Amino acid sequence: MRARRGPTAADPRWARFVDVYRRPDGLFINRAAGDGTPLDREADVYEQAFALLAMAALQAADPSRPLEEEAARVLQALHDRRAAGGGFRENGAHPYQANCHMHLFESALAWEALGGPAWAELSDEIARLAIERFIDPATGALREFFDADWEALTGEPGLVEPGHQFEWAWLLDRWRRARPESTPFEVPRRMFEVGLKGVDPHREVAVNSLWDDFSVRDGWARLWPQTEHLKATLALGGEAEALRAARGLARYLDVPARGAWRDKLMLDGTFVDEPAPATSFYHLMVAILELRAHAGP
Repeated sequence: MRARRGPTAADPRWARFVDVYRRPDGLFINRAAGDGTPLDREADVYEQAFALLAMAALQAADPSRPLEEEAARVLQALHDRRAAGGGFRENGAHPYQANCHMHLFESALAWEALGGPAWAELSDEIARLAIERFIDPATGALREFFDADWEALTGEPGLVEPGHQFEWAWLLDRWRRARPESTPFEVPRRMFEVGLKGVDPHREVAVNSLWDDFSVRDGWARLWPQTEHLKATLALGGEAEALRAARGLARYLDVPARGAWRDKLMLDGTFVDEPAPATSFYHLMVAILELRAHAGP
């Protein structure tokens, strides 16, 4: 029997999250007010992916936590969202999309590391869906939105996001390292190279989005693509590119209040003056952990 560790700062926060957000079917609602009043009772696949990722992190920190059944319950409830061509349908205007699968892939890999064939099967399913349907075989570009047959949409929905190129490349590289006998290195490497097409050489930052011919669609640069650029470069790039990615990210952290950050870099090299969004914290922490892993002891 595994010894239960003492409570941590995460325990009451997780208990509060479960109390406020969990639905009777085991899924978690999208939004609630500060007092716990539900604001959106829908349960996006995207949100479930992050709940699963949080459970995996808590379980890894303390294996005595009884979270395996909770995670399995979420995964079982998601089967109602199964798409006929594989993967899952998301809520909203784009039910067939890559992004929610990316974060579900991340959470599946995290749970896979803790054991359990169901999670390895999910990792494999999403990776194969990405390789066979999400990634354009002609260019190596990740497409974001699809029809019900997982055929990529073009035109206005046909954007390419450098940040997602890097994030998927990093995840697929993690996946293929666990399966070296069957997974080609070329897939994440090619995705990484496409992501580099969206790095502005003057500002040294990854821009928000490109058109499908790789011309700039949105030249502003949010913080999160910089963390993904750095993570992917540590896994797939060289020292010079890693230094460029680090310099780009460092610009966002050069703020008067230590521990805060800026989010939106404009074309003229200045930032939008606004509060630091909490959503960036996740991206920053994962990038920091990746840096520590590559730095060694």
